[in-house]
Amino acid sequence: MRRAVATAVVLAAAVAVPLTPVSSSAASPYKGANTAAVQDDFNGDGYRDLAIGAPNAANGGVEAAGSVVVLYGSASTVSATRRTVITQATAGIPGDPEEYDGFGTTVAGADLDRDGYADLIVGTPDEGVSGKSLRGTVTVVWGGPSGLKGGASIAPPTGYGDGRTYCRFGLSLATGDMNGDGAPEVGVGSGCEASSYSGPFTRTGQAASRYLEWRANARGVVMGDVNGDGKAERFWLPGPSDDDLRGTVYVDNGAPGDDGGLANWPIDLPNADGHAGQIGDINGDGYGDLVTGISEDDYLANETGAAHRGGEIQVLYGSAQGITADQKPKVFQQDTAGVPGAAENGDEFGQSLSIGDVNKDGYADVLVGAPGEALGTHKTAGTAILLRGSATGLTTAKAAGYTQDTAGVPGAVETGDQFGAGVHLADLNKDGKAETVVGAPTENSDGCVWVARGSASGPVLSGSINVCGKSAGISVYNVKGYFGAAFASPHVEL
Repeated sequence: MRRAVATAVVLAAAVAVPLTPVSSSAASPYKGANTAAVQDDFNGDGYRDLAIGAPNAANGGVEAAGSVVVLYGSASTVSATRRTVITQATAGIPGDPEEYDGFGTTVAGADLDRDGYADLIVGTPDEGVSGKSLRGTVTVVWGGPSGLKGGASIAPPTGYGDGRTYCRFGLSLATGDMNGDGAPEVGVGSGCEASSYSGPFTRTGQAASRYLEWRANARGVVMGDVNGDGKAERFWLPGPSDDDLRGTVYVDNGAPGDDGGLANWPIDLPNADGHAGQIGDINGDGYGDLVTGISEDDYLANETGAAHRGGEIQVLYGSAQGITADQKPKVFQQDTAGVPGAAENGDEFGQSLSIGDVNKDGYADVLVGAPGEALGTHKTAGTAILLRGSATGLTTAKAAGYTQDTAGVPGAVETGDQFGAGVHLADLNKDGKAETVVGAPTENSDGCVWVARGSASGPVLSGSINVCGKSAGISVYNVKGYFGAAFASPHVEL
């Protein structure tokens, strides 16, 4: 069973196509780009935009250099025609396209410089830096009235990765306003120490302040308001370790002090587990809830003590006290009554997840990807499962599973498509109902993304669309492009 987002999959060579930026414009900035609704509105027209990572896209004859495609939202949702393609060969973007850099392995958005336009943040964790393999980089691409243009590097804090190798800076990204000043904070996960930044940022990529959270390695990072005070909390997720394959969850408690690091020590949530996660208000009580995914089961880990067979997600509910250390999570997997499908070895349920309100009922829903799911004889064909929010929390009532054999979903089930490797819920047409977005990064040579509008009854399958990488402007060379492997919602990168 392959991981849902592999470093490289060697296949027959495909003809490269040019990377042609096509941008969208708006008359004036849409203010409040750091609110949840428009944190990814890159051109300021009031519609959320869809950033799609294609980390194995080629740049000419440079295989797996990586690219990010942004599809601009509108009243008629997104399409391949209203787009911008960003690579490390794009004018004003730092770095150079190199083999297997994986530009676009992770993506996020926030208005870092507070000019009223959201900015695109891109993780390239496999990029070599100063002769160090897999050191990793993070790039910001600036939003504006004509879309995305120009960029800068966000450097790791002093001391990052000293004496260590293969740090993979940018393995995860999260943003949120932690101090209520309107400028976002940024968390960067990696295979080494956690990195924290406070905005606003200058156009050179410099944050107002930053620090190294050397007390915790953190492959995953999550940010959101779980206690209703209007300020985001940050959670660090170290990922699987020798003594905890399911992954620890820590609450960030501030920068280390000068007392050897005892001050502001991160708070361990001993009952919680997770490798990646996101925050949203599932039960509509005004407090954000933390959902984490653990897709690696004993079969994939080749050890005991990992996730439930086939993978799982966990839910911790926010309150006026936030998420407390004694809270026990609610666990969902494909053996949970009402969850579509059945738990099988290597399904990777929880490999990706996203939170959003698909039917405008005031309760956030959770979309979960299981790209390792076999459908009949088709291994790793993949599925995405929607669980509904309610006043009592996440529920399996009206739960639905989607595959490429579901009536109305374009395409057909094929071995190895990995439908669900990336998932995303976001209101792209400003009707108050989130579109359902699912990536199948190994479909064909380039990868495809399924987009379905939201409605009072859930995703509208009739008339839903597939956008594939080549039609959206990426090229491929020797390996699959992996278009749809990454969205602003999290996926597990091990």
